[in-house]
Amino acid sequence: MKITTQKSADLEHTEVHKDVIEKCRKGSARAQYELYNLYARAMYNICLRMMRSREAAEDMLQEAFTDAFGKLGSFRFDSGFGSWLKRIVINNCINEINRRKTDLEFFDDMHLFEQEDETDDREYENQMTVQNIKKAMEFLPEGSRIIFSLYLLEGYDHVEISQILNISESNSKSQYMRAKNRVKEILTQTNYETR
Repeated sequence: MKITTQKSADLEHTEVHKDVIEKCRKGSARAQYELYNLYARAMYNICLRMMRSREAAEDMLQEAFTDAFGKLGSFRFDSGFGSWLKRIVINNCINEINRRKTDLEFFDDMHLFEQEDETDDREYENQMTVQNIKKAMEFLPEGSRIIFSLYLLEGYDHVEISQILNISESNSKSQYMRAKNRVKEILTQTNYETR
């Protein structure tokens, strides 16, 4: 039985698309279109979670692919293409948010958020679906929402998040805890209907 890690699965996936990536490097518009179709939906979902609006997400998606095609010469096959592209997408979204001078709320007082709320955990667990979490995330402040999304949905750890956002690791952890507690509060107070 072969155990596949996410990184090895991503590398295997990139190997399948290696010929398409190579054709893109040579300027093939058809290959670029094919590569776009392979990754656009997943990258759009990241943009939408980061930017909160369809229009901004679409703009960020186009910008990210433009940047990726321009930087394709620097892509090395030692990592997965999807991971490499995802990093470009997230960096572009964060840069755009910063450009808009959005007031990101960051806290260094991690001890304020260390206590777990002991409200009805059963009700919270019943509401714990990806769709409901995404809906609840819409109510988070910008900074908390970005960190929550990067950690929980995109799989980055706090060290990586601190480097991406240029904040301390403890700041990332405290913002995540704050967001997690707020999402938990929203999910216990709101009865989302799954559609």
